Amino acid sequence: MKGTIVQQILREHLVSGEVEPGREIGIRIDQTLTQDATGTTAYLQFEALGLDRVCAELSVSYVDHNTLQTGYENADDHRFLQSIAAKRGSYFSRPGNGICHQVHLERFGQPGKTLLGSDSHTPTAGGLGMLAIGAGGLDVALATAGMPFYLRVPEVLGVELVGKLPDWVSAHDVILYLLEQLSVSGGVGKVLEYHGPGVATLDVPQRATITNMGAELGATTSVFPSDEVTRGFLRAQGREEDWISVVAEDNAEYEQEMTVDLGQLEPMIAQPHSPDNVVPVAKLVGMPVDQVCIGSCTNSSLQEMMTVAAILRGHKVADKVNLTISPGSRQVLTMLARNGALGDMVAAGARVLESACGPCIGMGQAPAGNAVSVRSFNRNFPGRSGTRSAEIFLASPAVCAATAVAGELTDPRTLGRPPIIEIPEHFSFDDAMIIPPDSEPQRVEIIYGPNIKPVPRQEPLADTVEGQILLKVGDNVSTDDVVPAGAAILRLRSNIPAISRHVFEGIDETFAARAQAQGGGVILGGDNYGQGSSREHAALAPAYLGVKAVLAVSFARIHCANLINFGILPIEISEQDYERCEQGDEIRIDDVRASIKASRPLTMTNLTKDFEFTGSCALAEREAEVVLAGGALNRARQDLSARSN
Repeated sequence: MKGTIVQQILREHLVSGEVEPGREIGIRIDQTLTQDATGTTAYLQFEALGLDRVCAELSVSYVDHNTLQTGYENADDHRFLQSIAAKRGSYFSRPGNGICHQVHLERFGQPGKTLLGSDSHTPTAGGLGMLAIGAGGLDVALATAGMPFYLRVPEVLGVELVGKLPDWVSAHDVILYLLEQLSVSGGVGKVLEYHGPGVATLDVPQRATITNMGAELGATTSVFPSDEVTRGFLRAQGREEDWISVVAEDNAEYEQEMTVDLGQLEPMIAQPHSPDNVVPVAKLVGMPVDQVCIGSCTNSSLQEMMTVAAILRGHKVADKVNLTISPGSRQVLTMLARNGALGDMVAAGARVLESACGPCIGMGQAPAGNAVSVRSFNRNFPGRSGTRSAEIFLASPAVCAATAVAGELTDPRTLGRPPIIEIPEHFSFDDAMIIPPDSEPQRVEIIYGPNIKPVPRQEPLADTVEGQILLKVGDNVSTDDVVPAGAAILRLRSNIPAISRHVFEGIDETFAARAQAQGGGVILGGDNYGQGSSREHAALAPAYLGVKAVLAVSFARIHCANLINFGILPIEISEQDYERCEQGDEIRIDDVRASIKASRPLTMTNLTKDFEFTGSCALAEREAEVVLAGGALNRARQDLSARSN
């Protein structure tokens, strides 16, 4: 990846290792980001390190996920997050200020910097030329404490953009096209770096839509150059001083390359139940629709909202359709209110929700049973909407708005000339709802609610791991499958004993009880196990239940790192051995510690069927030390103790 943007930023932030694909490196993190569904646990883990102050250049704690307050739990979490931010040195973005990725793009993102966020869609900031990576909350807690972030150097897939988007074709259609071409696992171990003459035709919010949903490819991150378009966006945000040029060198070399002709694209739609199940909208035109939801961190910028308002203006939402709109930030909502676009939405019959994640994370607006819902979101995994029987489709805001008016799936190209929406010369920004750290932190008391429990401690890894295969699952199991999203579960994120009772309940509601009765065990998975959200609870809660290993054909990047961070062995096995093993089989793994230390394959015995097989647990030296210690928190405490002595 000679001369690439990725290589330049990695080298400038390198702490340990060599920037060669596949090698583990440690990099310095400039900025960290948390949101309230992951932030409470992340800051509890930061507290467990015993540090007084945040050590990153900038840390921002956002409240945007758990904003539906049907009990005291979410409000208590928010009070905890505000108090610990004030005391430890983080900025606090209050509920109502907006979705973390949209606000960070507007107010904090800086080209050439590194950003680590406890949300898988952190790569949104790659639209500004940042190297922005999603990770588990523990990795973010450690980076907030000034420690390096470790990752295997990804290959760089150079995506050359040529041409210009046709009328009514959006940035969402670009990333849906890439998902169709590459699949939800096609980006694993890679960064997508965009270049070519077509880049200059895309504004920063369009670029951010593409980098945001690059997470669905399984990519480590995605990045655009920082050019004059970027400079214009930051100028309009009153932050031109944050701009620097970040571009690939003329002789840049990519491990893989592909070309996308923007001019040849058309409106696309992802069908249930995967973001890569993509077809042209034209193939499904006329399909009756019950619900339309517009917003999310993927498509809630001012430009997208203005396009939606223009389509709705003078029309009414179809009688049988429920339309909800979630502006991405307080800035967006304020400007819509001032320019009259919000009135157009309300007059058309849209239900305008607060500036938050809302329906995208299953926080309200669950569709009716067996309903068809078209959403401008990034994920359509089964049950994520709150209704497992619903059929969830993903499409651009323009497709969504046209569909809401017609009552059936509609190709916006039938609407005539599109509205001309441009980046304003000046955004209306007001940071009053971003609270800086307290100038006298010693006077601040951290407030813990009754639902906030300490992070459970893990024991060092045993030399022999033995247990029953508690569950066998197929390919592309998501972290939503492991720990569900939605209002009923998200409120328990700061209470691991409580949330652990819901592990895998959408697949097997008996799992948690069986795991506890068995004293733990192992999980058997197929290809791309753990795709989707960065939620570390999908590792932390199973660890609490006693799960010691996950045997899978392959793992998604963030989830694999989370398993390691909480002392669970991620063991890759062959498809043949996956087929031979069944739920209920007793598995024994011998000589575990010595095998991990020596980087040799693990020998496993299926005691039920009486056969041996091997698996790979290819860990870097540091990862091996983390697993042997029983997790990254144990290892970090050891390191900090050694430094103090």
